[in-house]
Amino acid sequence: MATGPHLATLIPIRKMSRAIEFYTKKLDAKVVVRGTGGMEEYWASMTLAGADVWFVSAGKQPARKLAYQTLVVPDIKKYVATLQKRGVKFQKADPPSKESKVVGPIAFDTFGASAFFKDTEGNLLMVWQTSPRM
Repeated sequence: MATGPHLATLIPIRKMSRAIEFYTKKLDAKVVVRGTGGMEEYWASMTLAGADVWFVSAGKQPARKLAYQTLVVPDIKKYVATLQKRGVKFQKADPPSKESKVVGPIAFDTFGASAFFKDTEGNLLMVWQTSPRM
């Protein structure tokens, strides 16, 4: 198992069930994890042609405010701290649900944790850890 980050492609969607049905039945994608509770219609992780693909509902925010590149890491606290030492400035955490817990720039939820930053060109990137320790 890889210990460093790997890339996941984010796809903004409007209707989660419809998108999952299309990708699984037409493109042979496999659902890895789907959000639960308040996140059920917001987030799902799939594999498609050997790659990680994540569906995220844009909700009311314009799609351009979504992170289209995601660094999937085994330890979000450690990775965020490393990037901060390198001068990366993270955005204030925006909890995705009522169950979320925010610690610094990281939002922890039952199925994962996220932190966001921008590159030098203004592109939004996300650091992600599945099922993290809070």
